[in-house]
Amino acid sequence: MEITAPPAGPPVRYDDVDVTDPGVYEECQHARWRAMRADTAITRHTEPATGEVFWGFPRYAECDRIVKDHRVFGSEDGTILASVGVGDSAGGRTITLMDPPLHGDIRRPTMRTLGHSVVRKRAAGIRERVRTLAQPCLAGGEHDFAKLMRLLPMVVIGELMGIPDEYWETIAHYTTASIAPDDPEYVSGESTHQTLRRAHHELFACFARIIDAKRAHPGEDLVSALITLETEGAPLDDLRVALNCYSFLLGANSTTPHVASHTLLALAERPHLWDAALADPSSTTLLVEEGARWTTPTNHLVRRVREDTEIAGTTLRKGDWVCAWVASANRDESVFPDPYTFDPTRSPNPHLAFGGGPHYCIGAPSSRMALGMLFDELGSALEGVEPAGPITHLRSNWINGITSMPMRFHRRRSSR
Repeated sequence: MEITAPPAGPPVRYDDVDVTDPGVYEECQHARWRAMRADTAITRHTEPATGEVFWGFPRYAECDRIVKDHRVFGSEDGTILASVGVGDSAGGRTITLMDPPLHGDIRRPTMRTLGHSVVRKRAAGIRERVRTLAQPCLAGGEHDFAKLMRLLPMVVIGELMGIPDEYWETIAHYTTASIAPDDPEYVSGESTHQTLRRAHHELFACFARIIDAKRAHPGEDLVSALITLETEGAPLDDLRVALNCYSFLLGANSTTPHVASHTLLALAERPHLWDAALADPSSTTLLVEEGARWTTPTNHLVRRVREDTEIAGTTLRKGDWVCAWVASANRDESVFPDPYTFDPTRSPNPHLAFGGGPHYCIGAPSSRMALGMLFDELGSALEGVEPAGPITHLRSNWINGITSMPMRFHRRRSSR
């Protein structure tokens, strides 16, 4: 989705729009989300395929509560609009589709392989891989930055998870296909169902081989940890290990590359910000946070009401579906001053781009580190960038992604 500030003029309509249609997101939705926030705290929608009603929340306060209050708003039935009315077949079996206390059975052990301390210990190796990935850009000239960034999560989380690099390209491609099966770049077959079936087949074939190898030779990585952990008094079988691998990799590959691309594009469109935004590690840290807020790679997060409750003056019943418009929350004027300005010095920046509560993104430390190192390297080697061709956005109602972004990279005449 192209990111622009809403134009001046009358509010746009939102009550007659199918918010589940991926085609809607080919245009910037921030004008519509602004109209929602100004008009109401809650909107009523219908999922066309199932006829199921769901409630949308465009403001920060309600979104913040929904993503953090797992006791009332559960994740087990599904976390994206595609789940509304049908649920998710992996419900209760993966870290993203489980609620506490069982959620903790998987989260706590896996944090030992993806947490801050582990990421810091491996910082030198991660930086080298990030530098190698970005090397074509650091050398200057024209390159498709979005296509290069497809592997950014894998060069970080790949090793932490214990995924051999021979699988990285396949996993990066098919995880995106599984979340955007209607995107022209990822279509394989004559229908969405065929694309999804192919993507899942390729991914789970990779996971099966990796799990077999780790059972034979375990290491200090996430897959090995999943193989040995227990939940409800029993170890995970191979299917649940594979489902959790899928969940972790889906989260990484659907977010980090797109924050990188949208952030670089924002800087390219504002060349006066380049040097200040990349002056030193402290400024790069702020840049990454603003890049995450600006991009908000997940447009929405869905939850299901676990007990009758009231929110925004409306009574919700157990079983109701709710949709937190996280991208809208991250532009809420009551929380973010001048929210349609890309401000790499913004602080504080309490964005929800990494979620919140028990489902706060477990890969956030590695994502932040990778993005910080990437922009560190770009800032040291380059004096600026500019678009070099048409930009292609991912066709998805969930992920705000870029699939192609040709850029021209200008090397510094002398190193900083």
